Amino acid sequence: MVLILPAAAWRDRDGLDTLARVLGAADGDSRYVGGAVRDTLLGIDVADVDIATRLPPQEVIARLEDARIKAVPTGLTHGTITAVTPAGPIEVTTLRRDVSTDGRHAIIAYTDDWREDAARRDFTINALYADPATGKIFDYFGGLDDLAARRVRFIGDPLKRIAEDHLRILRFFRFHARFGTAIDDAGLDACTARANDLMALSRERVASEVLKLLIAANAVPVVTLMVERGIFRAVLPEIDADGAARLALLAERERAAGIAPDPIRRLAMTIASGEAEAVGARLKLSNTDRKRLMAATAGPGTEGPQALAYRVGITVATDRLLIAGETVAPIKDWTPPSFPFSGGALVERGLRKGPDVAAMLRQVETRWIAEGFPAAARVAVIADELVAGALNS
Repeated sequence: MVLILPAAAWRDRDGLDTLARVLGAADGDSRYVGGAVRDTLLGIDVADVDIATRLPPQEVIARLEDARIKAVPTGLTHGTITAVTPAGPIEVTTLRRDVSTDGRHAIIAYTDDWREDAARRDFTINALYADPATGKIFDYFGGLDDLAARRVRFIGDPLKRIAEDHLRILRFFRFHARFGTAIDDAGLDACTARANDLMALSRERVASEVLKLLIAANAVPVVTLMVERGIFRAVLPEIDADGAARLALLAERERAAGIAPDPIRRLAMTIASGEAEAVGARLKLSNTDRKRLMAATAGPGTEGPQALAYRVGITVATDRLLIAGETVAPIKDWTPPSFPFSGGALVERGLRKGPDVAAMLRQVETRWIAEGFPAAARVAVIADELVAGALNS
């Protein structure tokens, strides 16, 4: 039976039909592949669109340039060209087969065989292709059946696929957390047996997968399973059974508060608070994310949710309140105001320029916060009272 890709909004993106025509889709030279096909079949909104093509990279570039479509050689050594369309960038990759792999990198050769290209992909549900014109689905390894069963399954021997790229261990669990119901036992056992292979990966790659995993729909049971199977032990031993239990607690708090899952917040909850600095450094997170990771478990403070949000920002305040089990309702749709006063106004009231002004300004601000951020007229009264007291003391 021929299966046709359902209609979807992404298929009407400006410039996509032109790109497919330029790349010879009508002649069978190019097809949509991977996530766009998978997610459309699942009824999920599609973010990125990828095209696989039998055309060599240089011919792809030449055709795009002739059609006045900007071509960016983003991954030329691996056959990937980014075509910049009016609706955004689309990656175009020449069909490939692996010549050799070392668990981190692959040496590839180009091919014109669609099945060979599919065979080097990780999971059956990611190896689905669709004809741009007709929508006909091409499935070489049972991906449609696995998609119907919500099963994440390696293409071929799981141990061999993991040996080719160790990151597939984490990807197996991430995709299961996003799409899976019944887990594939062969894949699970292979990932368990080869978990120590994760040590060979760059920490940036590990971080990217873990952060995506933590916000997947079924992150809580999958993280629990990974802890039971010792998957994190080699690269993130800080994630243990207690951490998985804390993650479950946070996920429930986010759901109850109507707050979207956030990977940094969830990572902070999953590891112990004293481990944040070390984990952030090991995963090579950005400075912003490291600081947020360390601040997330600092507690809700004593001034109330809005005062906390004013002092540390909405994002960090939300982290701290949820992790502490406090309400976020007062800051959910609230924008912290700007302090409507200045040091110059204190000088006009008789204070001498210097440290006294800075100290008094902090006192005025603290009173303003404590009174619930009143208007400027009330701040002026607060300042008059405090300045008078200081000058008369």
